[in-house]
Amino acid sequence: MHERLTTQSYAFRSPVKAGSDKTLLVCFSHLRWDFVWQRPQHLLSRAARHYDVLIVEEPLFKAGVRPHMDVSGRPQGVTVAVPILPEGLSHEDVLAEQHDLIEELIGREAVNPRVFWYYTPMAMAFTSDLECDLCIYDNMDELSLFRGASQELLDLENALFARCDLVFTGGLSLYEAKKNRHRSVHAFPSSIDFHHFAQARSMSRDPEDQAAIGHVRIGFFGVVDERMDLDLLAETAALRPDWNFVMIGPVVKIDPSILPRRANIHWLGGKSYNELPHYLSGWDAGFMNFALNEATKFISPTKTPEFLAAGVPVVSTPITDVMRPYGEKGLVEIARTAQEVVAKVETLLERPKDPWLAKVDRHLAAGSWDKTWASMHRLMLEAMGETAKDRPASSLPGYATTPAE
Repeated sequence: MHERLTTQSYAFRSPVKAGSDKTLLVCFSHLRWDFVWQRPQHLLSRAARHYDVLIVEEPLFKAGVRPHMDVSGRPQGVTVAVPILPEGLSHEDVLAEQHDLIEELIGREAVNPRVFWYYTPMAMAFTSDLECDLCIYDNMDELSLFRGASQELLDLENALFARCDLVFTGGLSLYEAKKNRHRSVHAFPSSIDFHHFAQARSMSRDPEDQAAIGHVRIGFFGVVDERMDLDLLAETAALRPDWNFVMIGPVVKIDPSILPRRANIHWLGGKSYNELPHYLSGWDAGFMNFALNEATKFISPTKTPEFLAAGVPVVSTPITDVMRPYGEKGLVEIARTAQEVVAKVETLLERPKDPWLAKVDRHLAAGSWDKTWASMHRLMLEAMGETAKDRPASSLPGYATTPAE
């Protein structure tokens, strides 16, 4: 074991509002807060209205450092803690160091009320002996089906199911797969920040790196990884060399050299959440070219309602949680082959947009991330034996008893 640097103690000198009377919510995440703005950011930025939110990320390894916790605040009102560990540690030492750093930050015993919120079961390996008053598993993906998933992950997920009080799932198909594994499983499919993406409907100026790309423009945004069908993209682009395919997002877990390179495929890299409406405003159609593999079996893409809110008609491969309900309601076109993608896009380009957009707006009006968080919060309070009336109204902005979306 290595000598550890002293970290700021969470009880209670951390950047999260010293002396706060809010309950502490500690999230253990395999996703970086500053990476792509997605489900954890939408939910936990809203949780920060009610809780002191601490995001504990996976460690970063640096040569020659002593183990310490890098703790910093974010504009959304959350605090992010990153374990900084020396290179070359054994797996056992990595777990032990994370455990000790987290225990030093928040304490082993829950002196004050606190909630543990897990995105990754792997965190159970170094947090299972730390006390909490409420344990939640927000199961946004079926991680066991991702490339490189280990037996350890499966075992730790079983341990997390045994410990947690509530399970939230990121989609209906994932709910169906997990509903019999716990007494309290609730489906919360991807929701929408409607006003943010609806800005795209009235924007007219292209971002600089998109301005020179000609129409017809077919766009994708999101993480570029094993879940993307690169062959389908290449085949579709080859069928219509007069169309331009604009691909936005960071490339992770795959070799960038395998990305298809054609004159009409434009890899623009990652963009911030605030920039996305500017890009979508210049697209004629969207393309969700998800591969049909184990990693996509249970996904509920957040970008589906985001495309729709932006007013961009979209073609998707037959992902279950896209077909239900978006394909069934005629909000998204479904295609499996390159030939089908071309035919569907041609249909979208010729179709009058206003009737479709009116149907989109009626559908999206039923949901929002605010409503999703309010429904989750209601379940959390019930699980802790509380009700909204037990807390000051000022501590519950946005609280509602909306049914799970």
